[in-house]
Amino acid sequence: MPPDRSFTRRLDLTSLQLFRAAGELGSIGRAAEHEFLAPSAASKRIADLEEAVGTPLFYRRARGVELTPAGQTLLHHARAVQFSLERMQADLSEYAEGVRGHVRVHANISAIVQFLPEDLAGFARKQPEVRIDLNEHLSADVVRAVRDGDCDLGICHPPADTGELAMRPYRADRLVVVVPQGHILATRAAVAFTDTLEFDHLGLHSNSSIYLAMSRAAHDAGRPMRLRMQVTGLDALCRMVQSGLGIGLVPDRAFALLHHMGGLQAVALTDAWALRELQLVARDFATLPVTARLLADHLGGPDIAAA
Repeated sequence: MPPDRSFTRRLDLTSLQLFRAAGELGSIGRAAEHEFLAPSAASKRIADLEEAVGTPLFYRRARGVELTPAGQTLLHHARAVQFSLERMQADLSEYAEGVRGHVRVHANISAIVQFLPEDLAGFARKQPEVRIDLNEHLSADVVRAVRDGDCDLGICHPPADTGELAMRPYRADRLVVVVPQGHILATRAAVAFTDTLEFDHLGLHSNSSIYLAMSRAAHDAGRPMRLRMQVTGLDALCRMVQSGLGIGLVPDRAFALLHHMGGLQAVALTDAWALRELQLVARDFATLPVTARLLADHLGGPDIAAA
């Protein structure tokens, strides 16, 4: 069913702000004071809003008002509208300050540690007027943020089902087993993951792409994984391995950047799932803001079909 445009045309931001204040303060009179409106004008606006919605938004009590179920729903949407307006104001204020725009990026830890520092530095040299807001999240949360519009671009190892989201290839990495020097596996050039299951493992967050791959492989092999400890970062995992608490899986380039702490050795994994593809994720690359399209073109290649 198409949206009722007459409804949206009858709404105005002043009335929505007044309604939100009344819902949060529990009083139309206090809301009128808060919004610098005459009480009679405030009451008229609330009545018009209820007429536009087609149902009462407040229960009128002797000492104020209380939201009806419909009012509670509208309050949720009114807060979302105000948040979007505040974000729009913040985005537009950057143009007044001489900044041509900014791009909101959510990425998983593998992308941030291995590739993004150099890639974003290269983009900043070409587009110094563009600000990049980078936030680290798990891959599933990156996809969710793109779908919900909380970021312009996502960079992650996406789960199998990304719905209608568009993707572009970004980089590839390969998981390796990090062991202490002198460990029995350190003599091996390569090892299958199942051969590591007799040892204590250190893992990342339970919803991280690496941990999920490990758990899936152990389940498929019908063998338990001896998970001794979980940490939140690749550097912390390597420190724990260095201290002899277990072995762990990390991306190969991340190990190359972190192994300077000493006492560690990487052993290649022979499993096919150890080779992973990082993807750029967007709702639609063609409709991204100009600055986000520039960054996407800098980081990745042509679009590929969504999974």
